[in-house]
Amino acid sequence: MRHAIEHIPVDRADTSEVRGTVTLAFSDRHRRRIRLHDDAGEPFLLDLPHAVRLADRDRLRLADGGVIVVRAAEEPVLTITAAGPIATAKLAWHIGNRHTPVQVLSDGRLRIIDDHVMRDMITGLGGVVENEIAPFDPLNGAYHGLGGAHGHSHGNDHFDHEDHEHDHKHSHHHGHSHDHG
Repeated sequence: MRHAIEHIPVDRADTSEVRGTVTLAFSDRHRRRIRLHDDAGEPFLLDLPHAVRLADRDRLRLADGGVIVVRAAEEPVLTITAAGPIATAKLAWHIGNRHTPVQVLSDGRLRIIDDHVMRDMITGLGGVVENEIAPFDPLNGAYHGLGGAHGHSHGNDHFDHEDHEHDHKHSHHHGHSHDHG
């Protein structure tokens, strides 16, 4: 079986021969070790030294040469439009305050995974929400790729949104783990 042993981010130059593609939903793209099938149905073992969030167009280097290109699957998303750049920034702040991954589209709109709690919050704040089926490729967190720095690994288990507001009149703990190398 083929072994994918290295993650190559989309922004890193690589001229390896493409030996396939694998299309994965966002919730399936934070991985370290798992048996997968490429889009042609051929199995391979993803066997990375540590878990990474795979982005659309990242590559996975195969032990015997070549790469498999990662594709973001189309899935239910909410595409968000606001009245202008300041309103968009405010919505982005509220989305980030809920630790929800967000994609910033080239036209300035925002995109998140479909979630009724977030939909209600965004429309309550004046945003316009459109249901779509589209690839979801959110921004990496501020600490992504910093190794021994204070890197958060929210993975996929932080999507159950905590139902409280952050008024900062009290301290609170989210209960997520931190990897300090």
